Amino acid sequence: MCHVIVTCRSMLWTLLSIVVAFAEFIAFMSPDWLLGSPRSDSSASGAGVDSGEYRPSLGLYSRCLRVGARGIGVNCGPYARTFGEVASGFWQAAMLFLAAGILVLAGVACISIFSLCFQSILKKSIFNICGLLQAVGGLLLMVGLMLYPAGWGSEKVISYCGAEALPFRPALCSLGWAFYAAIGGTLGSFLCAVLSAQAEIATSSDKVQEEIEEGKTLICLL
Repeated sequence: MCHVIVTCRSMLWTLLSIVVAFAEFIAFMSPDWLLGSPRSDSSASGAGVDSGEYRPSLGLYSRCLRVGARGIGVNCGPYARTFGEVASGFWQAAMLFLAAGILVLAGVACISIFSLCFQSILKKSIFNICGLLQAVGGLLLMVGLMLYPAGWGSEKVISYCGAEALPFRPALCSLGWAFYAAIGGTLGSFLCAVLSAQAEIATSSDKVQEEIEEGKTLICLL
């Protein structure tokens, strides 16, 4: 029989697991990992047109540039048509580790929803299994984030950040929100791993067992 068990700690873990996986996916897809050196747009000179400087952005495989005869449009899309065209070998490795970590976290996020009804798999706690997977996912993401700045010396980054760009030194570029979101998601994955243990304790408490013995199928505890 399926017992739906909802506690504050298990619900917090479920929600945070979903948010972390979603944040990492959005960061991975975003072109806002690096904000390029300021560029002036001399073509954008007219009434109602901002002719000042703007900053292009560069992601793992995509970029955003101001385009158009009057410089008023923004074109965002992939600069790499194939995996081999990604700016740097370090970025290719970073993408593999980040993608692997995101897949693990996305899988756990899906499983966490079903944890409201099923608390064990093959007599093993679903929370402990998911917590271990989230720690593994966090490690994969951490490796990817450490590899990412090693690719700042590539020709693509130099074209955005200036000739002084070197590995771990972005020169005229600055880090965009996507990089910080990826860091936040990585830290969040480790927090989820810790919370999974608390969710296990909350859903297997004596009070929960008492309500199960009373025949209740929906159990909500603070």
